[in-house]
Amino acid sequence: MEIRMYQSTDFDEIAELFYNTVHSVNMKDYSQKQVDIWATGKLDPNRWNKSLLENYSIVAIEEKQIVGFGDIDKTNYIVYVHKEFQGRGVATAICDELEKQANGYAIIVHASITAKPFFEKREYKVLKKQQVELAGIFLTNYAMKK
Repeated sequence: MEIRMYQSTDFDEIAELFYNTVHSVNMKDYSQKQVDIWATGKLDPNRWNKSLLENYSIVAIEEKQIVGFGDIDKTNYIVYVHKEFQGRGVATAICDELEKQANGYAIIVHASITAKPFFEKREYKVLKKQQVELAGIFLTNYAMKK
């Protein structure tokens, strides 16, 4: 697996990965309405590209395919892994790289119900259970700190 910096040309592939991951992997913990509002399939490429290029953003590649991506600002990060590459070390590799960028600062993730056990194995502790509202639909996640 290769880890490299995000490039604007990666946007379409990560947008598809994000949508498909939320609509398959997260379906075990969230309703159809919740995943539909979380990942609408209509990401704003300008907004996402701007954020991904300003932050430390990486992609994981296997056989010329993006199998995961992650993004960290000073203390907060996100990680998504392709639905067909779950449990194969992709998230661990991405998180290891992102956590190096924190330079000793406390890191907070807003983990989905689905991702919570993964972060607990990485010694993250739950700070609080949250209800995030997206267009009138509430989704549970957990603010977790390492």
